[in-house]
Amino acid sequence: MINLFLFCRAGYEKECAAEIQDRADLLSIGGFVKTKNNDAYVIFQCFNKGDADVLAKKITLDSLIFARQMFAAKELLTHLPETDRATPIVEALSGVSKAGELRVETPDTNEAKERSAFCRKFTVPLRQALKKSGRLLAKENPKRPIIHVCFVASGTAYVGYSLSQNSSPYFMGIPRLKIASDAPSRSTLKLDEAFGHFIPKEEQETRLSSGMNAVDLGACPGGWTYQLVRRGMFVAAVDNGPMDEALMETGQVKHYQADGFRFEPPRKNIYWLVCDMVEKPSRVAELIEGWAINGWFKEAIFNLKLPMKSRYKEVSVILSTLSEILKENDITDFSVACKHLYHDRDEVTVHLCLRPNSAH
Repeated sequence: MINLFLFCRAGYEKECAAEIQDRADLLSIGGFVKTKNNDAYVIFQCFNKGDADVLAKKITLDSLIFARQMFAAKELLTHLPETDRATPIVEALSGVSKAGELRVETPDTNEAKERSAFCRKFTVPLRQALKKSGRLLAKENPKRPIIHVCFVASGTAYVGYSLSQNSSPYFMGIPRLKIASDAPSRSTLKLDEAFGHFIPKEEQETRLSSGMNAVDLGACPGGWTYQLVRRGMFVAAVDNGPMDEALMETGQVKHYQADGFRFEPPRKNIYWLVCDMVEKPSRVAELIEGWAINGWFKEAIFNLKLPMKSRYKEVSVILSTLSEILKENDITDFSVACKHLYHDRDEVTVHLCLRPNSAH
């Protein structure tokens, strides 16, 4: 494979491109980026055939901030005949055998969504053709590679594969979450997605369990507190604004009308710290660093609002500084992960786990 195809949010192609270029450089793999504003995808074209397979294997999807999904791809297929689009796609996938799943996708743009009905319809005959050729197994297998066919225009598609252990479980990397009717705000979906993304399913029972104590800084009206309460936690909600009445009636929330930057928890047995305050990202990071140095939580999820320019660079500097400051304060056993989640807009979500070996 010659290309690495990366899905991202429309408008964040430059950030995704800069990040994959940096990561390829670290692996000494030469190539260049091809992208257009608001296309919602990035192509990294390698100079040497086969290098895209190396990137798809050696770069973990979870370590990329701005990519939702990625797959190693062939050269762009164009002018696919309306009467038989399946045959040239099957031929292009000659290097793939016994894949476990097929995904026919489009970039996440309004224009591309108009092709989604075609993609669903086309999946059936393409799946049959791929099975017949041996490219796809007769039954889905979650341990085998995933075949991707992404239509970027009518009759025009990138085709390739991702490795099942290094791939998003969702089409186009987008989780389908529904907002609960009693949730105080749509921001609740950001924390719901973050928990699903950063905490493995098999560990959620112990790391997101009933009875835990949590703090929500900048809580009102309670979108993030809602996710903690629905998991049975007791929450100190910190905000000068009003909290949702139904949340307060649960008896699981204590509202502190205070400035989140000055609040100090009265109890120090907090497991989760969450924060979604509209503030400069560096200031939010400093706040979390202070809590970590004081040992006031075990795991934290917080959002960093992004500037208009140099977004990838600023996030990289903030994450690097956070790690350095923790180490300078003798905190060495921690993990940091960052993702531009689907329900994020001009922000990224960071997960900081202190003492990860004991938490996992």
